[in-house]
Amino acid sequence: MWQRIQTLYLAIAAILIGSLFFSKMATSFGGGESEIMYYERWYYLALLIMTFVANGICLLSFKARILQMRVAVIAAILLIAFQAWLGADYLAHRKDDIVFSFTAVFPLIAAILDLLAAKNIALDEAMVQSASRLRSSKRSHRK
Repeated sequence: MWQRIQTLYLAIAAILIGSLFFSKMATSFGGGESEIMYYERWYYLALLIMTFVANGICLLSFKARILQMRVAVIAAILLIAFQAWLGADYLAHRKDDIVFSFTAVFPLIAAILDLLAAKNIALDEAMVQSASRLRSSKRSHRK
């Protein structure tokens, strides 16, 4: 399981998403300094939970490569939607006294890692299918 590069990609993506549960999204300087956390907004919390669970499923379903690949792509799509929502939030508040944290790009990085993992999973599946086809043709040729 851990010897494949896609497992490393998925693990790093899960760590990045998991770190968002404990990170601040932005700091507001209007009327005193206050921190805005990701889990304080329900839509961010829902997307965080969905993407974290999807990456967990990807990590644990290493024997079902097709399922793993599809869930990785779905997680990447959710993460791109999360990043778009963060971008819209940034554009809506850029004139206010709000400074976004560097963790606001973590969903984009995790989405790229999920897509790289899906690509490598597809390559592994193609290699297994090719080897299986070669084995079956050797057996039928010997008879």
